Amino acid sequence: MTWQSPISPGYSWYEATIPERPVFPVMPGSRKADVAIIGGGYTGLQAACNLARSGTDVTLIDACRFGDGASGRNGGQFGTGQRVWADETEEVLGREWAQRLFDMAENAKRYVLGFAEEHAIDIEFMPGQLSVGHKASLERDYRNHVEAMTGRYGYPHLSFMDREETVSRLGSSHYHFGIRDTGTGHIHPMKLVVGLARQAALAGANLYEGTKALKIEKKGGAVVIETTSGTITADRALIACNGYIGNLEPVTASHVMPIRSFIGATTVLHGHPEILPGGESVDDSRFVVRYFRKSKDGRLLFGGREAYTADNPRDISVHIRRQICEIYPDLADVEITHAWGGSVGITMPRQPFCREVMPGVTTIGGYSGHGVMLANYCGKLYAELALGKSTELDLLKQLKIPAFPGGTRFRSALLFLALSWYALRDRF
Repeated sequence: MTWQSPISPGYSWYEATIPERPVFPVMPGSRKADVAIIGGGYTGLQAACNLARSGTDVTLIDACRFGDGASGRNGGQFGTGQRVWADETEEVLGREWAQRLFDMAENAKRYVLGFAEEHAIDIEFMPGQLSVGHKASLERDYRNHVEAMTGRYGYPHLSFMDREETVSRLGSSHYHFGIRDTGTGHIHPMKLVVGLARQAALAGANLYEGTKALKIEKKGGAVVIETTSGTITADRALIACNGYIGNLEPVTASHVMPIRSFIGATTVLHGHPEILPGGESVDDSRFVVRYFRKSKDGRLLFGGREAYTADNPRDISVHIRRQICEIYPDLADVEITHAWGGSVGITMPRQPFCREVMPGVTTIGGYSGHGVMLANYCGKLYAELALGKSTELDLLKQLKIPAFPGGTRFRSALLFLALSWYALRDRF
């Protein structure tokens, strides 16, 4: 029977193309643990896997099924560096800090690929990414970025694409120029979730689905998590809910905002060899970004909408088709076989949010669309932190991430207005 996530709309092509999606039980009553983890996405599962391997008694719960959130439904793109380009970060935080954040992201890239290889998880990795400009006025920024990365940051995999090369590699004349990155790529995200969950279970982690956290507090030196199935009492805890934090913990909720993003998968593009002939993934320069790629079997996976809101459209494919046709008019009649969506956790400066929100309780999220690499790596880093080791999480803890304005009452409305404004600016 096809599973329909209660928290994310649509049935994804990712779900339809995994041989088997394991089911984990509901937590059978109250229990104790060394470490409790809330959230069964990349961050939580990586933390659980690494902690269990060390002999730590770890319990992980998820309100739904592992992968129902962004980890199993995202665009599958790695990218390079953090969400904000290193040369832009340098202008705000300085050269040294920007370099350390960039190095951290490259470590994350290597970690995810190495984890998949070590455990024989077929994540369908395909190399290459194209970042393309929708405004001619951005050309100097793109050229400067290539120069900075290949020069100051020692990353030799970028090259600037003029209009002719951009048209050739995209199979579309919609964009003016772009950057080609041969040092990254894209994956099947749900296959990584499934493989990661299996490894965490094999390592001895206690994994539970359908178990929602209702309240978290500190009592008598322990962290106590009230759930729909009982209470977890632990020495410490990780909140790894990202865009699905809800009202569980107010500090996280004020700094990490969920926005909806939607993806459609077409049928295999027979007769269109000109579309992404090199198999790269693509992201564009819009604030409300459009992102797309071809799957290994030749489908176009296309993500984005004109304005992100907290609601779900009745027919996701209508919105996706409109944007596909802007870039690839010849695909006006192509069949869209699957359409789905989910929540992405963003922060004001588009940098990850990592804090100790109460003694012994750490929250990590707000990857802002750059979580395929970073969420996995941050889960591994949290495990090191819980084991008393020095980690790169200290870099994220030092970032000054402001809360979204408006408080709990007006925050979503203000975000809607802001994103609608930026979506309008993207047109001109």
